[in-house]
Amino acid sequence: MEYKWVVLTNTTLGVIMSSINMYIVLISLPTIFRGLNVNPFLPGEFDYLLWVLMGYSIVLASVLVTFGRISDLYGRTRLYTLGFIIFAIASVLLSLIPSNSGNFGALLLIVFRVIQAIGGGFIMVNSTALLTDAFPPGERGRALGLNQASFIIGSFLGIILGGLLSNYDWHLLFLVNVPFAVAGALWSIFKLRRVDRGSVRVKIDYWGNLTLALGLVLITLGFTYALMPYGGSEMGWTNPLVIASFVAGTALIIAFIPIELRQEEPLFKLSLFRVRPFTYGVMALFLSSLARGAIMFLITIWLQGIYLPLHGFSYTETPFWAGIYMLPMLVGTVIMAPIGGSLTDRYGARIVATVGMAIIAVSLYLLTLLPYNFNLVEFESILFLNGIGNGLFASPNTTSIMNALPPRDRGAGNGMRQTLSNVGSTISMAMFFTIAMSVFSQYVPIRIHDIALSYGLPTDVANALANIPASSLLFATFLGMDPASVLPSSAINNLPTNVVKLLDSNTFLPSVLGPPFMIGLRFSLYISIAFVLIGAVLSYMRGGRYVYEESVSKGAHVP
Repeated sequence: MEYKWVVLTNTTLGVIMSSINMYIVLISLPTIFRGLNVNPFLPGEFDYLLWVLMGYSIVLASVLVTFGRISDLYGRTRLYTLGFIIFAIASVLLSLIPSNSGNFGALLLIVFRVIQAIGGGFIMVNSTALLTDAFPPGERGRALGLNQASFIIGSFLGIILGGLLSNYDWHLLFLVNVPFAVAGALWSIFKLRRVDRGSVRVKIDYWGNLTLALGLVLITLGFTYALMPYGGSEMGWTNPLVIASFVAGTALIIAFIPIELRQEEPLFKLSLFRVRPFTYGVMALFLSSLARGAIMFLITIWLQGIYLPLHGFSYTETPFWAGIYMLPMLVGTVIMAPIGGSLTDRYGARIVATVGMAIIAVSLYLLTLLPYNFNLVEFESILFLNGIGNGLFASPNTTSIMNALPPRDRGAGNGMRQTLSNVGSTISMAMFFTIAMSVFSQYVPIRIHDIALSYGLPTDVANALANIPASSLLFATFLGMDPASVLPSSAINNLPTNVVKLLDSNTFLPSVLGPPFMIGLRFSLYISIAFVLIGAVLSYMRGGRYVYEESVSKGAHVP
């Protein structure tokens, strides 16, 4: 087998493993938290959901540039293999977390996911660089397109496996990663080439590593804690910890720039921003991540917490069916990613990627027109259109960025690319959750109070339901838990049987939360559309087709 196909096979295995892990965790979070016996109505429980969702991204946002630079200096294959090993160990640890361990189990889940993110970071930052090194310029778009398609295959497997394994034992959701990680590590050890860098004098940019990592961690921590209640407010934006995190994080990021300019071997190679396709490509990617980072999770909540329960699905079934209902988006991506990559090899990424972002914007606008209890055919058609746009943007944009980089900088450049993507996703999660919580805090207490009174509940019970924090209600509907569990047993015993049955039903919370949720989602979608359209303009500004090797062979200057 030609070496380029060996690299494609191995990196495809890593991508499939990563996407399986992503989608299994995303759609199976209700099963995992129910297995841990976490009560969303207790104070502070929403924090655990946020950390499980954002902890992985926080780590990736903080370490990818560092990992990319270290890989350029010490060898991509070696650290790529190490990523598989770390990922396998973390997956085993996750599968050993005891059931019914409550908050302690949730804390272990967060810690082991952080370790898993370190392994995933080594895999992510090196796989694209290894592919770019292995394939000639005229074939890179197709190779990266196939790699993108393999991500979708992994997503399919994650959805199916998540739905099937959730009904047996939630520990299997993590254990399923181990065979892929072990196979990837062995395949990498025995088949991938290693470059001897023993004679290379390595200078580590310690101050750059420290300021960038701490700055990103503090900023993302600020966004995370801003989503948690503070004092009498539903949000934590006035929390001194949040304010201090933003101020200190911003100061460190500002200090990072002059530090890097003075380094002989800088961590974040600011000189790469002189390369036009790289600069506009990563800016378009950042805005795409900012626009879409949380939207897909909000759509998952829409399906699992509102639409599916209203249509008679039990909460044990909703993770699987939410994944099935999102398949059209993945199908659209898997169809268009290889096509977009091949078009990029021939014509460049400028038109293809820009058209992809325009299609994404149209699909997001169409989602704003749907009610919370939507027509299924319309919903699936819009998701399919979104997948087509994503397929046309993702692989051409990645190909354009990587083609523009000299071989010695591909690890660092890819780390910069993925860091900006993860930072965008993390900010997106915080921003759109803030919007959702702000809307919930305005509309939900009044709505649940009025609906409770209309069903004949006593005033004190209606008041108790209205005092439940909006974040707890959102978490509860996602986990499939009814609000009756927070009411005193004396109040429950005095309620008519039909009222208790209503509170315990799958339709009570979805009916309460549906309209307010759509208000917040539509507002989020409008902001997302604006980001995508700006990203489309930046994508177009990248210029025509440019490949570093071709430009060097012709004696041309870097654009």
